[in-house]
Amino acid sequence: MHSLRLGFYLVLLTLLAACEAELPGIKTNAPAPAFTLERLDGSALHFPEQYRGQVVALRFWADWCPYCYGEMKALEPVYRHRHPEGLAILAVNVMQPLETVQRFVDELGLSYEIALDRQGEVMRRYQVMGLPVTFIIDRQGIVRSRIIGESTPEVFEQAIASLL
Repeated sequence: MHSLRLGFYLVLLTLLAACEAELPGIKTNAPAPAFTLERLDGSALHFPEQYRGQVVALRFWADWCPYCYGEMKALEPVYRHRHPEGLAILAVNVMQPLETVQRFVDELGLSYEIALDRQGEVMRRYQVMGLPVTFIIDRQGIVRSRIIGESTPEVFEQAIASLL
């Protein structure tokens, strides 16, 4: 019975590893996929073209996410402090109406860039499975790390410090 169970788990792990290997997900040390989204003012945002030479924290969020409110508010002072050094925060809202997003941004007093992923296309391209997720992208447009789930400004600072 023990060897049968062990065999089952080995087969399962092999299948899972094979499935994962075939996913075209965002890999660390690979170029960040390009996209065009709408800003809150209706203008087009082109990534990474408009962010060349900057360290970008590409965040995916929604107002219903229990961690997003606190994290986005906590990142505002980090952004204000580090922006002169070349930090850009691009917060991509996932599939919510403009009015909802604008209300959230106004309530928090955010000064960093907000973009609207109305259909979830960019979220899918980056294989975001839950919110929040932040991709840290270097000045050359290469994904250097990923922060999944709830984090702190200290974790964020640690992820960007060597890139600035």
